[in-house]
Amino acid sequence: MKEQLKKEILKKVKEYYEQTHKTKRFVPGKDVIHYGGRVFDEKEMQAFVSSALDFWLTSGRETERFEKAFSSFLGAKEALLTNSGSSANLLAVSALCSPQMKDGLKPGDEVITPAVTFPTTLNPIIQNGLVPVFLDAGLETLNMETGLLEEAVSDKTRAMLIPHTLGNPNDMDLITKFAKANDLFLIEDACDALGSRWDGRLLGTFGHLSTFSFYPAHHITLGEGGAVATSDFNTAVIVRSLRDWGRACVCPVCKLNVDPDAKCDLRYDNNVKGLPDDYDRRYIYTNVGYNLKALDPQAAMGVEQLKKLPGFIKARKENFKRLYEAFSDYGDYFILPKALKKADPSWFAFPLTIRAESGLKRSEITSWYLEKKIEYRMLFAGNITRQPAYKDVKHRAVGDLKNSDYITENTFFLGIYPGIGREMLDYMVEKTREFMRKR
Repeated sequence: MKEQLKKEILKKVKEYYEQTHKTKRFVPGKDVIHYGGRVFDEKEMQAFVSSALDFWLTSGRETERFEKAFSSFLGAKEALLTNSGSSANLLAVSALCSPQMKDGLKPGDEVITPAVTFPTTLNPIIQNGLVPVFLDAGLETLNMETGLLEEAVSDKTRAMLIPHTLGNPNDMDLITKFAKANDLFLIEDACDALGSRWDGRLLGTFGHLSTFSFYPAHHITLGEGGAVATSDFNTAVIVRSLRDWGRACVCPVCKLNVDPDAKCDLRYDNNVKGLPDDYDRRYIYTNVGYNLKALDPQAAMGVEQLKKLPGFIKARKENFKRLYEAFSDYGDYFILPKALKKADPSWFAFPLTIRAESGLKRSEITSWYLEKKIEYRMLFAGNITRQPAYKDVKHRAVGDLKNSDYITENTFFLGIYPGIGREMLDYMVEKTREFMRKR
């Protein structure tokens, strides 16, 4: 009776999807072309509703399923689901600062990172009392200028936090070699880069830790969500502890919560100074932690999204190629995005930088796109040292960050997410050409 009722509900969910969410025909000039968005079908809705009907809600079986599937995709030993990519970054940096981390970071230690960045890539460095060392960005790759790394190192430098901007891989041969030579921790911020590869290897598998985002604009979505990946067991234990209030438990999901008949041999096996011998391990705290878990219905939806990821990556690459071919006609006006030889990007977006000698102002073309209902975005915070929140933050910069300033004033990006179909791309190209003919 109960299972039959659930089947009927899920059948209705599919009917609702088909009547409400199925792709409608694009109307040029009327419908907005968003820079990013969620792409899904009835499978995600049914998975979410099915989990919600079970009403477990907090992290449980679906979270465990997603974490196993995601770590399997990456080829990492551990993947830990969080409530956002920003939280994933916070956990990754905080893990390096944990007393449980061997030779971990201390307040005042320096972390190399690019000046062109997203706020919550930088924020955990500041929030943990560390000092960011800013490097300039390349105008074509929009990634950190690796040629400046030698100048960036001091006797206080202990780590690197490297975002792969808009899914474009950094030179991971150079970066990993440099990190090893200087005994630096390496965190990859792959929030924009799920599915991108360097020399055939997935990004997010090069560093001590890596982070991912599942916000609707990203490669897959859980509504909100993120993940931390690592292949070091001890690091995973620290991240899990920090994510789950700082408690001492090491299991990915507490079996006692999921299965009433489960046994935990470690539950009362502790020898913690200051606590009774019979104290429940679930209430022993080894880190000053947070509560940054996702909900189980989100994880259920994520399992279905992961199945679609290969198709999503293919669509992003095809959309990027279409726009690149169109904008190649206007190389005198725009600096086009460039990937390094060994890079195979799963692009987040299509970036454009106005050439200084073109006479074109960014505001002219972005205003045109808005008028034609084509969304664009700035390259995140641009040179973040110019943002009001960071004016007085202690930091060190290598050089004058002139490219970062130029990007702040001249760069923007257009969408290429899988929800942008051929008709939309054709319209974007047509309106771009119409604008350029008026120059």
